[in-house]
Amino acid sequence: MFHSKSIEERIAERQATRPALKEGQNFEHGPAKFVFVFVIVFVVVGHLAGLLLLMAMDLN
Repeated sequence: MFHSKSIEERIAERQATRPALKEGQNFEHGPAKFVFVFVIVFVVVGHLAGLLLLMAMDLN
């Protein structure tokens, strides 16, 4: 608060010290990758289950 750096300055310094991203590495954060894959799989399985349910009920 007293003569301390602003949050923007601290973030800029922290990002400047980080190495550049590697080619093909989209997720640096492991849990973010896990959540992303889980959501995609959940949506696909949900659509397939809904399709099978509609086919079983014969409601084309």
